Amino acid sequence: MELRQLRYFVTVVEEGGFTRAAERLHLAQPGLSAQIRRLERELGHPLLDRSGRAVRPTEAGEAVLPYARAALAAVDGVRQAVEEFTGLLRGRVAIGMVPGTLGHTMDLIGLLAAFHEEHPRVEITLTEDTSDRMLEAVRRGELDLAVAGLAGEEPPPGVGHQVVIDEPLSAAVAAGHELAAAHGGRGALPVAALGGHPLITLPRGTGVRGVLERLCAQAGFRPRVAFEAATPRALVDLAARGLGVAVLPGRPAGEGLRVWRVDDPRARGRVALAWRSDGPVSPAARELLGRLRTAVTQANRSRSESS
Repeated sequence: MELRQLRYFVTVVEEGGFTRAAERLHLAQPGLSAQIRRLERELGHPLLDRSGRAVRPTEAGEAVLPYARAALAAVDGVRQAVEEFTGLLRGRVAIGMVPGTLGHTMDLIGLLAAFHEEHPRVEITLTEDTSDRMLEAVRRGELDLAVAGLAGEEPPPGVGHQVVIDEPLSAAVAAGHELAAAHGGRGALPVAALGGHPLITLPRGTGVRGVLERLCAQAGFRPRVAFEAATPRALVDLAARGLGVAVLPGRPAGEGLRVWRVDDPRARGRVALAWRSDGPVSPAARELLGRLRTAVTQANRSRSESS
């Protein structure tokens, strides 16, 4: 078994096929396929299911994948540790982020730019996705860091976190909505009051959506989500036009809106900086994580002092 074969196997899984993997590895596809088959013969089991349009790991492949990634990370770690010892820092840091969450909390883009200026040999990638998928990618080692929403009190096992945003959930409707007449000037709206109404909220897989679905289930009904949008501003605009009840973090403001706090202490929108706590971490990711955690601590302290 050779390290390059493990790298080829991991790349094919990540790219979902041999063609894109060969392009990424700068190899000819027949040569890549031959190396994977040699690895499969040596292990005595097929690692990839080639029967569908996308290539996927078999059950044996799923079992091998975390060990292959750990082996590659260990080798990279050895190389990076030596470079770190000699004063160099290089490598790759993959970051995931839910859209529209950190602009008012800390200057993530500015922090990344400053880090890149100091460590130009480190390649930084930034992608957006749903919170569920990003937290799972962190757990598997596909992402080094993520800024993601939490549907529960804790992220999945193997993922460390530091809360960045923690806001109560609000329900917002147009002034002429029947909920506005029924609940008047009350400051809080029971979860049960959302039943039967078309809801407007964040997409499935986000932390807020997970919290909403769990609270509704505990109140005895399934939420009827009529509209999904990725940003709170879009949710508010849809609600203001009378299309349903927007459920979102914070307390939105808008002309002609009626807004309540969702009356449950668990109804909160929480966004956290997340990292892999059970597995190898590259020196570059560790250095950037330290800076981001310091920035989060400072931002939270400033917000606490001003409130």
